[in-house]
Amino acid sequence: MDRLRSRLIVLLALIASFALIAAACGDDDDTASDSAGSDGTGETLPPDGDTLDDDGDGDGGDGEGGDAGSSGGDDALVLYSGRSEDLIGPVVDRYAEATGVDVQVRYGDSAELALLISEEGDNSPADVFLSQSPGATGFLDDRGLLTALPDDVLALVDESVRDDDGRWVGISGRQRVLVYNPDLVDESELPSTIFDLTDPSWSDRLGVAPGNGSFQDFVTLMRATEGEDTTRTWLEGLADNEPLSYPKNSAIVAAVGRGEVDAGLVNHYYNVRALAEDPDHAGVNHYFPDGDPGGVLIVTAAAQLASSERSVAAADFLTYLLGTDAQQYFAEETFEYPLRTGAEPSDVVPAATFGAVGGIDFSELGGGLEATRELIATAGLEEG
Repeated sequence: MDRLRSRLIVLLALIASFALIAAACGDDDDTASDSAGSDGTGETLPPDGDTLDDDGDGDGGDGEGGDAGSSGGDDALVLYSGRSEDLIGPVVDRYAEATGVDVQVRYGDSAELALLISEEGDNSPADVFLSQSPGATGFLDDRGLLTALPDDVLALVDESVRDDDGRWVGISGRQRVLVYNPDLVDESELPSTIFDLTDPSWSDRLGVAPGNGSFQDFVTLMRATEGEDTTRTWLEGLADNEPLSYPKNSAIVAAVGRGEVDAGLVNHYYNVRALAEDPDHAGVNHYFPDGDPGGVLIVTAAAQLASSERSVAAADFLTYLLGTDAQQYFAEETFEYPLRTGAEPSDVVPAATFGAVGGIDFSELGGGLEATRELIATAGLEEG
């Protein structure tokens, strides 16, 4: 249990325990990507449910179709991204501009993309897979569809935020917090642990997003570290306090800001963004202490497909994602935590401590995400 608790700051996102359910959001929520994608110049790729056209993966970066197997030629790179276009697109565009490489992107839900890659097998046009969290990459690794990353790529991050076997590397992170309205919540009321939120004093005061992927991932990790019974008891206690349900994090942050609810469980950067857009926004992030289930950090994982014929280009792209420009973008533009060793987060977010995510067995929980969603529903928490 101590070993598991030491890892608690990192999200064990068992997205890849199948059934892979489409209801989980592609990113944290706001920009849950639709199934279409685009290339590095904004061209649109076919929907996930469609087969790639005869010329490959839809329109290439110059507006022409390319061979899917070769991704429009040796100079093109195909990225399957479980993070949404508004978050990753700018980085892809910067890379394409700096290198002249045509990057063709398919955006979608991380779990759905992992399943798609599994179905495509050795014929997948994808070179790089970017997942909302390590669970989907673990699913692909179990099926032998990922290749070991070069040592010089792995060396860019601490070993705690990369796969022990070198199959994926962490790019950025988002932390779970309690956002609250300081006009409605006194500092003396703030919980010292997420378990305090089952106290009757929080009745009718909280906002949650039970149908949101990040909430479900957080509950999955709680199952792994605290056990099924403790997690069930906490969910039932939370439900007894009759929280208001919302579809996504940003909706909770907005509701807190206008005083509709006193506080809510979200990812940290949504409130930071709200404050950047409106300094008068009435929302403050409360960070749970290290080791508390309420403060888990969701790590974006990047991997290279074993079937890729562009291993050098793929490694170059991953190196760029962990380079100064991209890491500064994650820190200063999206307000996430950069994961390259020595990279600093924005001044508006506190420093975070990372646990050992690399050695987690992503298949250790029976039922995975499906069981988590059932547990949430059975506890009485309804989707917003």
